Amino acid sequence: MKFIVDTQLPPALAKFLVEKGFDAIHTTFFADGHLLQDTEIIHIAVEENRIIATKDSDFLDNYLLKGSPPKVLLLQFGNISNKELLQYFENYLYKIIIAFEEGAELVKFDRESIIAY
Repeated sequence: MKFIVDTQLPPALAKFLVEKGFDAIHTTFFADGHLLQDTEIIHIAVEENRIIATKDSDFLDNYLLKGSPPKVLLLQFGNISNKELLQYFENYLYKIIIAFEEGAELVKFDRESIIAY
């Protein structure tokens, strides 16, 4: 499973996913990555078969309008420290992975739930 972690999420999340055995890159990996437009991120995700990890609801809107690909992991935590975010991932990553393995194209992840579509 491969991920592209959107700009507003910490690079530490991509590092965490790599440490867990996944192929993950952060948008800052690319030249001017912090300036990548959503359309460019979508293009990369489709071309490289990556799941977009984001908290940007524009990717939800794109999914609702156009469907998948790309697949989207939408984080809805509001303000959260990087440490706390990574702890949620430590605790619930297996559920997220199972949801995508079972065919989910959109997974919403927040403090109280993981909902797969």
